[in-house]
Amino acid sequence: MGVATKKSNHLHVELEELKRCFGAAPRPLVQKLRELSGHESDNAESLIRFHETLLFLRAYPASGNVLKQVEAILKTFNKRVAQLRDEDSDLSPFDEPEVSGIAGTTVTSNFSYAIVRWLLEKYPRQISIDWDWFEEEDRFGATMQRFLPLLEEDAMVEAHAPYRDWLRAAKARANELGWLIQRFESLKISDGAKAELYDSLNLHVTWKFPFRASRTGMKLPVRKIFFHRAPLIRRRDVSLAAELASPPIPLEKLSRAAGEKILDVARKTSAVRYRELHGFTYGDSRRVLKASLGRGTEVFVMGVPPEHRLPLRAYHAALIFKNGVPVAYFEGLSIFERMESGFNLYYTFREGETAWLYARILRLMRQLLGVTVFSIDPYQVGHENEEGIESGAFWFYRKLGFRPLRPELMKLALSEEHKMAADPRHRTSARTLRKLAAGHMLFEMPGTRSSVKWDRFEVRNLGLTVQRRMARDFGGDAGKIRAESIKFVRGALGIRIQGWRIEELRALENFALVLAMIPGIEQWNSNEKQLAKHIIRAKARNDEANYLRLMQKHTRLRAGMIMLGSR
Repeated sequence: MGVATKKSNHLHVELEELKRCFGAAPRPLVQKLRELSGHESDNAESLIRFHETLLFLRAYPASGNVLKQVEAILKTFNKRVAQLRDEDSDLSPFDEPEVSGIAGTTVTSNFSYAIVRWLLEKYPRQISIDWDWFEEEDRFGATMQRFLPLLEEDAMVEAHAPYRDWLRAAKARANELGWLIQRFESLKISDGAKAELYDSLNLHVTWKFPFRASRTGMKLPVRKIFFHRAPLIRRRDVSLAAELASPPIPLEKLSRAAGEKILDVARKTSAVRYRELHGFTYGDSRRVLKASLGRGTEVFVMGVPPEHRLPLRAYHAALIFKNGVPVAYFEGLSIFERMESGFNLYYTFREGETAWLYARILRLMRQLLGVTVFSIDPYQVGHENEEGIESGAFWFYRKLGFRPLRPELMKLALSEEHKMAADPRHRTSARTLRKLAAGHMLFEMPGTRSSVKWDRFEVRNLGLTVQRRMARDFGGDAGKIRAESIKFVRGALGIRIQGWRIEELRALENFALVLAMIPGIEQWNSNEKQLAKHIIRAKARNDEANYLRLMQKHTRLRAGMIMLGSR
């Protein structure tokens, strides 16, 4: 390690120590930032380390002077990255998903059709095909015959047809990716079929994002900055039960134009991290809600339009900003009062007020959707997710009040808690954490009626039960089970479909598969049958919050679905 690198590391260690000193006078931090503002990093790792500290300080500033220094330095990152490139430094560390998206760099990924189409609309000159990743020659040749006359003359008999030459000749002066997407758009097939066909090509595209789309420059305008002049809220200071019972959170429904802008930010903040989220890719700009959680934190919640909804669960996503900086996203999949919650805090901000933020998000979901039972997927806890093991994710959720559902895992957790009570220095081994991460965890809001009814429930079980019935009674024919289920449910509930929209008919088709397996729905009373019809139609109307609220009123439907989903 060279002298310059050692000095750089020393300076960054000092800065990282100062960033944690909330409640102390900010002057030493301002001075250190001024010292580092003229410092040149001699490698990518050092620059990345500096960048992540600056982003944290932008989200959690101690004072106006700190924020001013941070903003000024961040504006120099295009130049800093370019300098490393000119020096022929190794820039591959910038490609790591935890830190990608720094100004002056690019991202290359096999983005979905929907996201590529969106990127072309917003950044037509900054996106291109990366042919170095091109591997699906046979599939590409078969697909491109739709667009390139006589291509089969070459592709059907040559081992390595020069597809790019054919594409260059056809596109003339047009952007080759833009030309290709226009050809897909011209196909007389559904958007879903276009996406499936394009995605099968596994094309990688490179996005040279501008400063404002980078993590370095991405920030919403904020009327008032929340300065952290006192220590941060720690996990031990947070009571999830108390937060869930706290007063309502202020809400505002955005205009469609404002909602579309937020969705654009959500797509950008995901794309520069090589990520896509269903709720951001297909978000409904007509129904974006803004919530103010306090302490400079704002959340934008969105659902998806009927054509992109799940068959049974309601879907909601949220993008979370701290002082205008995107710091996390949330995904909620709900059925009745139970929500499967996925909370993803971006790597840079994990020393922030994570537990408080998560508790406030669940409070918001309870307010919007009426959910009172929250489930955590094993992956979130660390199953096949070493990052979750390293961060001790199991104990993050356990100390907030979540419990393992599998008895043997609960017994193991209690044993570990006993060891920690006897010896405060005890730390759960990675091996034990992997065992604890093997099952779901659940939190029930105190006073709810759920008891242990949801303990063995998984939506997947509903689907598997349908498959077994299809194999047993319909010879594995999906068309037959759908037709017979719809016929039975329409008769049992007295459903007349005149005037139903196509999305409502699709909801009926999906619901019928499950309803047809619930014993005794023919004996439901008239109110129960009418409510069931309202639930089915609500799945395809407006926001899915009303759909969930109606589900929560149907006791017999709830009992039937829990029974089928707990096998």
